Parts: sequence; structure tokens; C-alpha cells
Amino acid sequence: MDVDQIAQIVGALLVLAGYVGGQAGRLDPHSLQYLTLNLVGAGVLSVVAAIGSDWGFLLLEGVWTLVSAWSLARLLAGHHPAATTE
Repeated sequence: MDVDQIAQIVGALLVLAGYVGGQAGRLDPHSLQYLTLNLVGAGVLSVVAAIGSDWGFLLLEGVWTLVSAWSLARLLAGHHPAATTE
């Protein structure tokens, strides 16, 4: 297995860990842990996609990285998401 494949697996596992944790009720989607998992995982996958010229994958993971970074920056700045009513 080459470095590219290992990076893809690590990035995917990080994103999936956040997703599974959120679905299982163990991670709040607005928490530092969840956003960090998404930011790092999607960031790794974005780099892999850019190196491989996989433009659709880069678009998906690049936007995922940017949204995660934006949300994490807002959280660290003290802006908490508004409560939603169902």
C-alpha cells in the first residue's frame, strides 16, 4: 500500500469518525471534536485529490474543509450556533 492510499484511508476514517459519532449521539455536530475531525480528515482528502487532479473529489472535500474551518473558527471565537426548534 502506498502513501497516497494510506492518506486516503486516514482522511476518510477521520471524517467517518465524526459522522458516526454524531449519528450515534456521542458527538455534537457543533463541537470542537467533531469539527476538528472533519477539518483534518477533509483537509487530508483535499490534498490527495489535488495531487491526483481529481477535480470533483477536490471540489467536494475542499468545500467540506472550508465549511469545517469556518465553523471551527466561529466556535473558537465564541459564536455558538442558534438553537433550533423542531
